[in-house]
Amino acid sequence: MNNRLVAEERKEFRRSVLTKLRKEGKIPAVVYGKHENSKAIVVKNQDFLKLIRDHGRNGIISLEIGGKPRNVVLEDFQWNPISHDVLHLDFLHVDMSSEIHAKVYVELTGNAKGVEHGGVLQQSLHEINVTAKPNEIPEAIEVDISDLEIGHTINIGAIRNKYHNITIKHEDDEVIATIIDSGFVQDDSSNDEQSSAASDAGQKTLVTQGA
Repeated sequence: MNNRLVAEERKEFRRSVLTKLRKEGKIPAVVYGKHENSKAIVVKNQDFLKLIRDHGRNGIISLEIGGKPRNVVLEDFQWNPISHDVLHLDFLHVDMSSEIHAKVYVELTGNAKGVEHGGVLQQSLHEINVTAKPNEIPEAIEVDISDLEIGHTINIGAIRNKYHNITIKHEDDEVIATIIDSGFVQDDSSNDEQSSAASDAGQKTLVTQGA
């Protein structure tokens, strides 16, 4: 499967220029690395989105600038929460033989027995911090919750052996998911103030981070 993404170097940094690029279907970006100079670039929005759909957010990208391909990963991105348009991208040069840090999404699989018996699934961990070589980072960490009964939890220690080829940067007793008795679920109205504070704080998704 083709992981090539063509980029052009950009010299203009004015806001009006960036706005014009976005209207033309392009995304301003920057690429950098430990032993590399930072370079401002631009990529086509359509090409980038197709690449992410095909390879995932943690996939290796062959970023071609001026006809020269380099292996990179998507480190960070900014997007408009209303229109969902991607506004800016950060790419990180990677050495395929060296480990990097990454955040990998948790994907719960199966139908928990406890939920079938009236319990409520509570997911505590949605992303897991890992260290691995770039081509060994999974797109998602799958956690099977099929056998979870009411009052049972599944933690990091339960999945560590399955993902032995990567280093999971969490303690074994850190909880991923729990099935709780529906009688202990708080009324949503009691959490309005807390939810509002969380919303005000905003959010930022960091996909990968260089070692």
